[in-house]
Amino acid sequence: MTLTIEHWNVENDGEISEMAMREKLERKGYSVTRYIYPPGTYFPDHAHEVDKIDGVLSGQFMLRVEGEAVILEAGDTLELPHGTLHSAEVVGHEPVISLDAVRE
Repeated sequence: MTLTIEHWNVENDGEISEMAMREKLERKGYSVTRYIYPPGTYFPDHAHEVDKIDGVLSGQFMLRVEGEAVILEAGDTLELPHGTLHSAEVVGHEPVISLDAVRE
């Protein structure tokens, strides 16, 4: 699986904000929940029964899928189809503010 990060595009999406990212994810058909993860947060390998998008508003969130690691930063989103085995962790000293989007 190739991981493709979608970076926020100010020209197309306007200035980044929680409301703007939430609306963009909802337009794609996802339900969105906001989370704050403190430094050191780690989620071991797991999968979801639903299609999911991880979006980051601030901080750095590293996701590993099938041996490939990517770091999401402010404005980045990553789609994870249902059943995708992955792990995630907050890197650095700043909490991650995340928009967790799911489509059932």
